[in-house]
Amino acid sequence: MARANFGSKLGIILASAGSAVGLGNIWRFPCEVGANGGAAFIVVYLVFLFGLGVPLMVSEYMVGRAARANCSTAFHRLAPGTPWWLVGIMGVVSSLIISYYTVVAGWTVEYAVATATGELAGADHAAYFATFTSSPWRPVAYAVGFALVTHLIIVRGVQSGIERFSKVMMPLLLGIIAVLVVCSISMPGSQAGLRFLLMPDFGKITPSVVVSAMAQAFFSLSIGMGAQCTYASYFRSDSNLFRTAASVGALDTCIALMSGFIIFPALFSIGNVAPDAGPGLVFITLPGVFEAAFASVPWLGWIFALLFYLLLVLAALTSTIAMHENATAYIHERFRLSRRSAAWFVTGFWMVWGSVCALSFGLLADAKVAGMAAFDLSDFLVAKLIMPVGAMLFAIFVGWRMERAVVAAELNAGSGGISPRLVRAYVFFLRYVAPVAIAAIFINELL
Repeated sequence: MARANFGSKLGIILASAGSAVGLGNIWRFPCEVGANGGAAFIVVYLVFLFGLGVPLMVSEYMVGRAARANCSTAFHRLAPGTPWWLVGIMGVVSSLIISYYTVVAGWTVEYAVATATGELAGADHAAYFATFTSSPWRPVAYAVGFALVTHLIIVRGVQSGIERFSKVMMPLLLGIIAVLVVCSISMPGSQAGLRFLLMPDFGKITPSVVVSAMAQAFFSLSIGMGAQCTYASYFRSDSNLFRTAASVGALDTCIALMSGFIIFPALFSIGNVAPDAGPGLVFITLPGVFEAAFASVPWLGWIFALLFYLLLVLAALTSTIAMHENATAYIHERFRLSRRSAAWFVTGFWMVWGSVCALSFGLLADAKVAGMAAFDLSDFLVAKLIMPVGAMLFAIFVGWRMERAVVAAELNAGSGGISPRLVRAYVFFLRYVAPVAIAAIFINELL
C-alpha cells in the first residue's frame, strides 16, 4: 500500500503545529498562568517546553519516520516480537476516547453563534453556561457536528486534507490572534495586565508552580498519544527532526503567549476580575469582561468577542484533526480498510462517545465510574494516565531499545551532521532525565 507524505517542509511544520495547538493553548494556558503567578510561571514553562517537550517530541518523530507506519505498526517494525506495539495501541485508544474533546469544541461553536446573534449580551453568563451544558440535545448536536467536520478533512487524505487545511487555517488563526492582541493591549488599564505577563516575581515560584509549568509544557505539545508519531510517518526523509520540533514548539508557544496578551490586558482593564478565575475563565468570566471592557463601543466588543470564539473553534479543529488521523491511520493500515471506511469507523465512535460525554453534564450526570461521569473519566484517562505514560515509554524505547545507528541516522537527516557526542547526550537525556521529569508530572496529576 503506497504511503502518503506531506508535500513540503512548511506543510510539515504547520500540520505538526496544528496537532499541538488547541484549546490547551488558549484556554488551559491562561488559566495556569493566572493561577500560578503570571510571568514567573511563563519563564519556568518556557524552560520545560524547550528543555523537555521538544526533545520528547523528537523521540515520537523518530519512531514514526524510521518505521514509516502508524504508531502501533511502527513499534512492530522497530522491535518485532516484543510487546512495545502496545504503546501504539494506547495512543489509538486515547485518540478514540478523546472524542470528549469535541464536547468542549462544541461549546466554542455555541459561544461563537451566541455571540454573533447577540444572545450572550447582558446574559447571566454562569446561568447561561449551566443551562446550555445540561441541555439534552444542544451540546450533543455541536459535538456530533464537530466530529463530522473533522471527518470531512480527514477523508481527503494527507496532502489534500490535513496539509492543505493546515496551510490555510494556521495562518488564519495567527492573524485573528494578532488582531485580538492589538485590540486588547489598546484598552485603558491594560498595562497592568502586561506587567502581570512580562515582569516575573520569582518569589512566586514554588515546587507546585514548577510541576504545573512542566505539565503545561508537556500537554501543550500533545506528547504521548502517538499523534506526533503518526504525523512523522508522513515526513519527508530530508526533514530535520530537531528543527521541525523546535519550530512547532516556537509556534505553539507563540500562540499560547499571545492568548495571554489577549486575555489578561482585558481582565485588568476592567479592574474587578481576579486573574486566577480558573477553568470557567473562557466561558463564564470572559463574556462579561468583553462587555465591560467595550461598554462605550458595543459593536467593537461584539467583533472582539466573536473573533475570540472563532479563534477557539479553529484551535480546537486543528487538534481534533491530528487525534482523528492517529486512529484512522492505524485502522486503515492494520485492517486494510479503505481510508474512507477507517475514517467513518473513528467518526462513528466519536459521535457516540462524544454524545455520551456531552450528556454527562445533564441526563447522564449521575452515571459514574470511580466517581467520575463520562466526560471527566475520559479526561482523566487521556490527560492523566495515557499521555504521561505514553511519553515516558517513547523516551525509554528510543533511549534503551531503538538501535543507536537508527537514532543517529534520524537525528542527522537534513542536519548536515550531528556529532556522536550530541547523539550520546540525547540518548542519555531520554534514558535518565526525561523519565524522571515525566514521573513527576504523572504523580502530580494523579494527586
